[in-house]
Parts: sequence; C-alpha cells; structure tokens
Amino acid sequence: MARILVIEDDLALSAGLCFELDMSGYLTVAAYNCHKARQLLKSDMFDLVILDVNLPDGNGFDFCKEVKETRSELPIIFLTAKDLEEDVIKGFDLGADDYVTKPFQIQILKRRAEVALRRGGSCAKESEDAYDDGFLRLDFQALTAVRDGEKLSITPNEYKLLRLLTANAGNIVTRRILLEKLWDCDGNFIDDHTLTVTMNRLRAKIEQEGRSYIQTVRGMGYIWTGERI
Repeated sequence: MARILVIEDDLALSAGLCFELDMSGYLTVAAYNCHKARQLLKSDMFDLVILDVNLPDGNGFDFCKEVKETRSELPIIFLTAKDLEEDVIKGFDLGADDYVTKPFQIQILKRRAEVALRRGGSCAKESEDAYDDGFLRLDFQALTAVRDGEKLSITPNEYKLLRLLTANAGNIVTRRILLEKLWDCDGNFIDDHTLTVTMNRLRAKIEQEGRSYIQTVRGMGYIWTGERI
C-alpha cells in the first residue's frame, strides 16, 4: 500500500483529494503546513509527496529543495495554482517528478501519481489481498483468517488493522494513521483507547507463545514483524 503525504492548506481540497486517493487503494496523510509536513517526514516513511506551493508558513519550492537534499529518491508532485511557465520550470529544476496546475482532473492526477510511484521504485505494494506465512493465513477479500489450521473470528475493524499492518510490514504504522483510517460499523471514528483495546484483542487472537506478529513502538505506533512465504 503506497503511502502519500498530501501537503495542502485548503482543508476542503485536502480532504477531497485524500478521500479519492484512499478509495484508489493508497494510504494518505494530510499536512496543512511545512512544519507539520517536516514532522511527518521525520516520523513516517512515504512513497510520494503531493505538494502545494503557497503554504501558510513557507514556500513549496523551498520545501521541495529541502526534502530533495536529504531524500532525493522521494517522488514529489506539485499541485498548485501557480501556472506560469517560469514556475513550472522552477518546479522541475528543483527535482519535482511532475507539476499539476489547479484546477485539475482527479483521474489525471491519479495516473500521474501512479507514474511517479512506478518511476520512484516504490517498494510499497498497493492493497495486498492476502497474507500467508504457513502458520497464519489472512484473506482480505474473503474476510477469512486461519491460525495453525484453526479458523478465527475477526471483526471488520480488526481486518482493517491487519491489512494496514501487513501491507507496511517492517515499517512503523503510527497510531495517528491507524486512528485516521479506522472507524466502526456505524461510520464513527474510534478513539485512542479503543485502538489500544482493539490491538490487544487482535494480538490475543493471532499470536501465541513463540509466534509474535505485532511489535509496539512506544509513543509512536506498531510494526508488523511477520514475513510472507
């Protein structure tokens, strides 16, 4: 599951863009200014950045240069109303992989994101449909789970957790991301305490002595430590 950081200060546009990308199988995280984006880039791993130029606390061009100095391989797509030829050229000169001007068509932006991710050699896989290590077998399409031959009773939210964790195996999935992506059957977002309870219940179902899958990173989130066969 490719992870995309959306840096856009227009809250309605950001929410709509994140929704469309999430529905296409990506995992998005929103930042509304440069300061928050820096924090997220330090604590999380992303496969693509979609970046506005005019931000409340800085300039997207400067931010792009800053990111490329430390992570030159990270694809960046500018999404901005600045459509002058000199602005477009400047964006590419700073290392951007693409430059999209507003207003834009969401389907075209999705295609450009696909190309940027492919070109960037993203190791993240879109929406893994199953996990199997010979002991634990998870099918996210059929919604079945089997541990050592025993069929497990897994709730919809637990399947969402498992899919997010297994798709990002070996990487920290922060509590913030999990809280943003999880909701109950009535469409209500869960709180921090409920996430902890759900995670502990899930561990009790899928793990046993000598078989650990979910590692807690205190103060940050969780890592899936299992390996597919």
